[in-house]
Amino acid sequence: MQQIRSTRFITLLCLSLGLLACEAKEASVDRLLVNTEAGLVKGTLLQRATQSVRGYLGIPYAQAPVGELRWQPPQKVKPWQGIKDTRHFSNDCMQIPFPGDAAPLGEPVSEDCLYLNVWTPNTSDQDKLPVMVWLHGGGFVNGGASPSVYNGQAFAESGVVFVSLNYRLGRFGFFAHPALSAENPDGPTGNYGFMDQIAALEWVKNNIANFGGDANNVTLFGESAGGRSVNVMMLSPQAKGLFHKAIVQSGGGRSESNGSVVYLDKEGKGAKPSAEQIGVAFATSVGIDSESQQAMAELRALPVEKVLSGLNMASMNVPTYSGPMIDGKVVLEDDESGFTAGHQMKIPYFVGSNDFEWGFLKDYNPNGAQMIAKGALAQASDPNAFLAAYQPFVPDQNGQVNMAFLGSMIFGDRSFVEPARFLARQTSKVGQATWFYRFTYVPTSLEGKVDGAYHASEIPFVFATGEARYSDSFSQSDKQVSKDMHKAWVNFAKVGNPSIEGQEAWLKFNPNNEKVIEFNAMGAVVKVDPLAIRLEQITSLAE
Repeated sequence: MQQIRSTRFITLLCLSLGLLACEAKEASVDRLLVNTEAGLVKGTLLQRATQSVRGYLGIPYAQAPVGELRWQPPQKVKPWQGIKDTRHFSNDCMQIPFPGDAAPLGEPVSEDCLYLNVWTPNTSDQDKLPVMVWLHGGGFVNGGASPSVYNGQAFAESGVVFVSLNYRLGRFGFFAHPALSAENPDGPTGNYGFMDQIAALEWVKNNIANFGGDANNVTLFGESAGGRSVNVMMLSPQAKGLFHKAIVQSGGGRSESNGSVVYLDKEGKGAKPSAEQIGVAFATSVGIDSESQQAMAELRALPVEKVLSGLNMASMNVPTYSGPMIDGKVVLEDDESGFTAGHQMKIPYFVGSNDFEWGFLKDYNPNGAQMIAKGALAQASDPNAFLAAYQPFVPDQNGQVNMAFLGSMIFGDRSFVEPARFLARQTSKVGQATWFYRFTYVPTSLEGKVDGAYHASEIPFVFATGEARYSDSFSQSDKQVSKDMHKAWVNFAKVGNPSIEGQEAWLKFNPNNEKVIEFNAMGAVVKVDPLAIRLEQITSLAE
């Protein structure tokens, strides 16, 4: 292994400097020192029960995107001298943290945030292990790699080299302006967060073998915005060949139908402003004349508070923030169009969602949820059939349909549940090995308090980090469900099939057999989709 060669190099270097004591420490150096393209890193040994793994936290995969590098593609890390201490997380990317997030940040935020983390089994005689790369969610405005529920130790204990990473968010990560396009006419511009993800995948390709990983067996997976990022990477020519399997957790996929498509330099559907027009609107809002020759310098000189301007998941739908865009270089088309045309990488695909993704909306914003329900019924070709498809899942309220509950369910179905099935249909149609899952389990501590599996609630079950999310209330029943989910994700990374040993092999999804793998109180159950009728109503709205 490269790690062993690095150890011998360090030992020889120590001897040449007369530091004979280094020789005695060769065994420990062997386990904790790893060479990367930019220099040596030293990790930490993480012990749990009878297993130990090595953790390398806060490894830079690109230069700090600050000063002149703000709104530039990620630049290669400059080599360092000596040994970089990678025993602690580095900064998460600049944002206004979102209160009540299911995965609260564990580190301070900064523009200097392009770091990744590696957990790997503590072995010295085995390499070419499967690799999993995690992309966090947060609506492209929040989130990071440091939350405790994203800890990769359980994956390493299961024989996987696990990588998590930060990527630029909000206006730092997704920003266009005519002056930026003029500055870099050959591109890419705009989608800096996606460029960061690609740079991290390139780092994995070039360095992961030194950590025992197989650069030719990389599974990219993510949730919410991270799941959508996986779909974007599957369509991006810039990411081709950088990963070999994909898992999408609640990543959407109906880009055009929800009116979210933004183009770099032209208006979108319904005269939606271009990302450049939105960038000009932002510049105007902070007192910068976009026609000035100094516009870009002034934008780059803005303090972070001005760039943020209050942006987070509670305030992201503002006319001065574009979010991801079709830029013609990294992103060529929206998710829905790309998968419909079969332009995605033809790799094993595991896609799904939770059953009541937006369940909190009925309590957080009941009036808004009611408006969503009324809007969907008005749009439906047969409102009575639409309502009948949902009534088995929606409680009555004083003898009437609970419209806030209905609206919450419809919104989650349109955003995540139906799009997951849509993507499974598209990938299976072109012969990709596809599995379709749904998470419906409610932790025992939340029974009677929630009406289904809300958005992001599956994450600690996948990561086997339930104690980090639920503390001592994470029950034995919860742990069993987590054990099954974690195994499925690991098996998919190892062999391209999520089926769990000891169970009947799970059928691949196909148009003639649209069965779902449901993670529920019984564990993992393959069944005819119980939501099929209501999802057909959602499909009719999207097409």
